[in-house]
Amino acid sequence: MTATAVPAAAPDPRRWKALAVLGLIQFMLILDVTVVNVALPRIRHDLGFSLAGLAWVVDGYVLMAGGLLLLGGRLADILGRRRLFLIGVALFAVASATCGAAIDPGMLVASRFLQGIGEALAAPASLGLIALLFPDPRERMKALGLWGGIAGLGGTSGTVISGALVDLASWRWIFFVNLPVALFALLAVPRLVSESRMVRESTRPDFAGAITGTGGLIAVVDGLLEAASHDWTSWQVLLPLIGGLALLGLMVWIEARSEAPLIPLTFFANRTRVVTNFVTLFFSSSFFSYFFLLTLFEQQVLHWSPLKGGLSYLPFGFTIGAGIGIGTALMPRLGVKPLLAAGFFGCAVGLLLTSGIDVRSTYAGGILPGMVVLGFFSGISFPAVGNASLHEVTGQDSSLASGVQSAMQQVGGAIGLSCLVTFALRHASSLMHNGHSPAVASTRGFVLSWRIGAVLLAIGGVLVLALLEHVLATPRNPEAEALDVAVPAQAHPPLPATSA
Repeated sequence: MTATAVPAAAPDPRRWKALAVLGLIQFMLILDVTVVNVALPRIRHDLGFSLAGLAWVVDGYVLMAGGLLLLGGRLADILGRRRLFLIGVALFAVASATCGAAIDPGMLVASRFLQGIGEALAAPASLGLIALLFPDPRERMKALGLWGGIAGLGGTSGTVISGALVDLASWRWIFFVNLPVALFALLAVPRLVSESRMVRESTRPDFAGAITGTGGLIAVVDGLLEAASHDWTSWQVLLPLIGGLALLGLMVWIEARSEAPLIPLTFFANRTRVVTNFVTLFFSSSFFSYFFLLTLFEQQVLHWSPLKGGLSYLPFGFTIGAGIGIGTALMPRLGVKPLLAAGFFGCAVGLLLTSGIDVRSTYAGGILPGMVVLGFFSGISFPAVGNASLHEVTGQDSSLASGVQSAMQQVGGAIGLSCLVTFALRHASSLMHNGHSPAVASTRGFVLSWRIGAVLLAIGGVLVLALLEHVLATPRNPEAEALDVAVPAQAHPPLPATSA
């Protein structure tokens, strides 16, 4: 019997407009990770934060986002990616309004936690929609590169936007500016994106695993931050650390026994995805800490204004854009492995250059060289990470895979930031007890943390070279697609392999 030719599905004509809107929201979500950095000294002064407590303004957001992203990705696959995206954006907008209206540290941190939940719903749904809107591997590679690049620019431009708003208006406006962007997305996305969901017999994801995992991460980070002002053997440190590790162990036990785990064991069968997600922990730890600590150095040691500090990051934005463009162009010929390894090693060099600063350093001679190198090689990394994390993902699990990658970014950033900030504060405290001035002691604490971050990045580069597969995208074959047997209308076919 002769097989009936089935014409390949025509690409969605709205896909590039949809990508622009989804990218804008991702820009906003990532922006809120770094936009607070320049405003931290003003926030600390106005609301009465301690220095260690100030880290919760960043960590509160990324912990909830990272801890619940897997649940958000699975809910998006089950309940509908467009629906979860819109719910997440609406929740993010409400939380942004309460952040801007905060009257004490508790209200601001609680609102940042709520913002993180909004991202946990919106971000994996967004990336899952992009993976389905662009089934052609070449187009998909470009779309993911652009999406990752927009996200990267959101992370770097946050400091510039924050500096201008804090100096010219108030730190509260770094949150209020999210409201018109969210409203635009809520109106535009239903017109540009069709609903999609996976076919699944069970519609009950593993809530217990998500809750215990998120609670464990929060407790571990709390313990690490407490170590900045207490001895490692004190109950203030040991209780949250031991409790957090116990909750994380309970999550593993629950996941192993669950009929509908957040991450099916088959997800770990692909080495490219597993290695990429693991080394992302090292990258995010160093990336988040760089911004947090450099901002404190500029404003508290060099006594720069928020606007001057924000503008100082402009070269980072330019170089990261150049890196993204070059990385996206080279990926079809080189694949992910060489680009990702080069990105990690280059970022390590950038942090080492930054760690050469002291209290007398100038911008051109002390800060700029490391910033330019770190920005460029970060840009090289972003498109590679985006493509490798979705390597050979099926339509069934597209949002899950994006949720895993985003979770690794956020969790790595939160844990890395808490560890490196603790190392910096403890080292600075020790130096001050030995007679060094606060400015010198703080600067040497920052330097120690950046050097630790450089080591983590170098380890990540070595792991990429040793373990990552070398896979190039296969050009689309329309004739082969025409001979495929049509899949049922309610099911999603496997997505083509991306460049890895």
